[in-house]
Amino acid sequence: MQTRKIPATIVTGFLGSGKTTLLRRLLQNAQGRRIAVIVNEFGQLGIDGELLRGCGIGCDESGVPNGQLFELANGCLCCTVQEEFAPVMEQLAARRDQIDHLVIETSGLALPKPLVQAFQWPALRNAFTVDAVITVVDAPAVAAGRFADDPAAVDAQRRADDNLDHDSPLAELFEDQLATADLVVVHKTDGVDAAQLAAVEEAIRKEAAPGVKLVRAQHGQVDLAVLLGLQRAVEDAIDARKTHHDAEEDHDHDAFDSVSVSVCPESREQLLAALRGLVGRHEIYRAKGFVALPGAAMRLVVQGVGTRFDSYFDRPWGADEPRESRLVLIGAGLKAAALQAELDGAATAAA
Repeated sequence: MQTRKIPATIVTGFLGSGKTTLLRRLLQNAQGRRIAVIVNEFGQLGIDGELLRGCGIGCDESGVPNGQLFELANGCLCCTVQEEFAPVMEQLAARRDQIDHLVIETSGLALPKPLVQAFQWPALRNAFTVDAVITVVDAPAVAAGRFADDPAAVDAQRRADDNLDHDSPLAELFEDQLATADLVVVHKTDGVDAAQLAAVEEAIRKEAAPGVKLVRAQHGQVDLAVLLGLQRAVEDAIDARKTHHDAEEDHDHDAFDSVSVSVCPESREQLLAALRGLVGRHEIYRAKGFVALPGAAMRLVVQGVGTRFDSYFDRPWGADEPRESRLVLIGAGLKAAALQAELDGAATAAA
């Protein structure tokens, strides 16, 4: 009879912090470990799952799981654990002799605590243990004050009255993700100077539990031994980790919107300029998608956090694959029709 529990690492962090980059690096350097993966997304396109399939971890082109990647695109994991999550975990438990470790990448808008608490259910507790919760932090975003509506005003008000709660929804989410962490990866450190990095780490330590280790990283490069095998059994400790949402019986993401738009750019430069303009006019936190550029045989991946955008060609378009250009935009107060009209107008102006 199989009694070994599968260690599960939960990777959390706000939109664009680099969770998928970290996970891709981990899978590419697994050192023989048989790692199962659950990817969860907040958005209408399977962007993260598609990017992970590109690193050769054993999924077919249709996206049907082949024992390694499970993509759940129906809201955040902590909202759907009683629907899709439990059956997937049952499948993994039945194959525990084939799995050395499980990694769950949560949605960037997910609260990690309810997910960890799901591992207290008898069916999961008997088969899994939460090895650690890893929170990935976008250092330039924290340095820019993106997790408060008005960072200077919030700081001044907190100094004047510690009893006041001036947190924005983003700040509360950021703080909850840190409050549940066993390890914090301070990511994209090449995008900040020494003084900014020190301020970012000070902000993290204010919210993380005492003694939580901070690891600096660029491009997802973290040693496997640092990420896996922490043996924290977090399911036994999670109830004592206090967060903003402990009193809520349920939670939603009404403060955030996810819309899908199409683009027809003349060039990469024109596309990125149009997107930066869009971000400047709307509360857009995250953009990601795939783009077909005129005359390009390769597919262009576009990812943005605030006004910072990255783009790269990841693979050739398939012979029978529709060359569609679509992006997911995630933010607050977003209207798909209005955003689409602005992008269409920018393309027309550039033509």
